[in-house]
Amino acid sequence: MASAIPTAMERPHFIGIGGAGMSGIAKILAQRGAQVAGSDAKESATAEALRSLGATVHIGHAAEHLAADATCVVVSSAIRADNPELARAAELSVPVVHRSDALASLMGGLRAIAVAGTHGKTTTTSMLAVALTELGLDPSYAIGGDLEGPGTNARHGEGDIFVAEADESDRSFQKYDPEVAIVLNVELDHHANYASMDEIYDSFETFVGKVRPGGTLVIAADQPGAVELTKRVRDLSSLNVVTYGESETADVRVHKVTPRGLTSEVTVLLNGKFLTFTVSVPGRHYAHNAVAALAAGVALGIPAHNLASALGKYTGVKRRLQLKGEAKGVQVIDSYAHHPTEMTADLEAMRGAASAADSPAGRLLVVFQPHLFSRTQELGKEMGEALALADLSVVLDIYPAREDPVPGVTSALIIDAAKAAGATVTAVHDKSTVPDVVAGMAAPGDLVLTMGAGDVTDLGPAILARLSN
Repeated sequence: MASAIPTAMERPHFIGIGGAGMSGIAKILAQRGAQVAGSDAKESATAEALRSLGATVHIGHAAEHLAADATCVVVSSAIRADNPELARAAELSVPVVHRSDALASLMGGLRAIAVAGTHGKTTTTSMLAVALTELGLDPSYAIGGDLEGPGTNARHGEGDIFVAEADESDRSFQKYDPEVAIVLNVELDHHANYASMDEIYDSFETFVGKVRPGGTLVIAADQPGAVELTKRVRDLSSLNVVTYGESETADVRVHKVTPRGLTSEVTVLLNGKFLTFTVSVPGRHYAHNAVAALAAGVALGIPAHNLASALGKYTGVKRRLQLKGEAKGVQVIDSYAHHPTEMTADLEAMRGAASAADSPAGRLLVVFQPHLFSRTQELGKEMGEALALADLSVVLDIYPAREDPVPGVTSALIIDAAKAAGATVTAVHDKSTVPDVVAGMAAPGDLVLTMGAGDVTDLGPAILARLSN
């Protein structure tokens, strides 16, 4: 079993403590008894949740927020070098720890499952966390999003399993040494950190190479990047490789996925036997995520039929096709999708959900906010083509997050590509006007999908309120 608090993390200070990854680590440390402190740019429900666990959370970044007796400062790759708290840490000779190293230390002594891939990490990690909890195994987990059920992105459990989302964006997942690694897919993304697919493959190979001797890699059998990675790591003598998917050669074969409204029924062939279970979120890609979670749990020795039943208790993660509400016969759903593959998968899932409903299918309206200038520059054409799956689209300005603007890179790259693909698109530069624009478009029976990794998620309630009025 792991020690209660890793060495040198008794009094950690988190810069950007409200972030999805950072807050999860802070929560687990607080639950283990550490004196957690940190700062964030603005007040949030996450900051309040941390305070309820005994953490000290400052709003804004200032040198005086760092206590003199802090044992370490935890940062993510998003923290800039000129942050005043980081400068103060240097003055006080307080060790600076990257978020990934902090998470790795929390896994020490536990049976870790690390979930990696360009898409689907949060969902698959969440499915495992819910299912293992349902089975009474009391896992610890750290997720990049809030579960609908427990309402948290992290928890310290008393069991011997730790489930963690493994982020490839800055190569930080190379710090982990899990007993089971899941690779859902391998695609080119995070263009500020990776220049080519070869660099992506090299990074994933390093991650897989860190699996503990005798451990297991669970990897997709259908996705081209995952298939290529499987070829590259097959010769690792200490690694058990388990493939999953619809391919006839998959070790865990997805035999059938049947849409049932906002759920799916999945049948898999595992160890020569058919097993059918329910996935309580729509879409074939989420069904595949559930099968990956099933294969990982079986690799840890959990009976497949027990785990399959428990996976049905998963009801979703915030921002992963999350139903925000309904007004005047119009459903509003929120999606975190920001890469073309994710966008396509979620749009197809919504089409499938609509066609599986009892009432006649309405139209699919999308409010899309591009995320990052670098991603838009590289994948704007593909994003626009994905929007052609919608009946009507509203495209906002680029959400910059951690990036500075790039000359010539705007949402027009996406809009032009969408129109070329036959999409009907409206450009909206003032986000506050979106509820009025959508209300003017929507009719009873329609689905409205707010989509993107930025603050487009805030529009769901405002759209519902406008529709109600």
